[in-house]
Amino acid sequence: MTKKNKEKKHMAAFTIALIFFIVFIFPLYWMLATALKTQVEIFQIPTPLWPKNLTLEPFAKQLSVSGDTLRGFKNSLIISLGAMLISTLLAIPASYGLARFKFKGNKVIILLFLIMQMLPSTLVLTSLYIMFSKLKLLNSYWSPILADATLGIPFSVIVLRTYFISIPKELDEAAKIDGCGHIASFMRIMLPCAKPGIVVSAVFSFVYAWGDLIYGITFMTDPLKRPITSSIYNYVQQYQTLWNSTMAFGIISILPVVIIFIFMQRYIVSGLTNGAVKA
Repeated sequence: MTKKNKEKKHMAAFTIALIFFIVFIFPLYWMLATALKTQVEIFQIPTPLWPKNLTLEPFAKQLSVSGDTLRGFKNSLIISLGAMLISTLLAIPASYGLARFKFKGNKVIILLFLIMQMLPSTLVLTSLYIMFSKLKLLNSYWSPILADATLGIPFSVIVLRTYFISIPKELDEAAKIDGCGHIASFMRIMLPCAKPGIVVSAVFSFVYAWGDLIYGITFMTDPLKRPITSSIYNYVQQYQTLWNSTMAFGIISILPVVIIFIFMQRYIVSGLTNGAVKA
């Protein structure tokens, strides 16, 4: 009876997991199916779950040299990599200092980082625009890079701080016995131990910047420098929306994020779980 009960529990858990999987994966499936349909087939009633006449024309338009997608890809890549580098490089020493050194105002700074992470982008949009305008950074890659870095830094600091806390202090003491100072201990021991957490911070900073729309269209007045997310408006016309082209654009635009999570999932899972040991 015990074995049968275990099998029933495993089957129930598997069924629930399968239902959740279908619910979460269905929007992606529907995007792909719609991208492969013609405009006529999309508006058929009832709409077929899978296209009867497959068409790759929407994908061909997206990947054509004359289209905006490839140019938007390049712009988003520059902005995302720049924001990721700035966020990661600033968050590593900040989180290490908050984790290893006790000083007055430590908890207040951590609270401010939490508040910054919860602030919506629109709340700081006007002040950032005024600041970038006075610094003459509008219509340059630096404005969205710096703005997107403000999204990645709070998250990176919070994740890396808990990760550094979870690393035993005995490693620091052993390094001091071997003659290492704070900087040498940090470079030779702490950074290699915190590699999964650093990867998590870098990945999420890249994803935040890649999915940004409001900063890219606000600070970039030149359409040729805008990120790929701004191209979504190209398929909303006066009398109709080109849904197959819109869905093809969506699939192509999320490919880098999907690829990153596929190849980095080992580091992401270990970085999030190991960094959650202490607060």
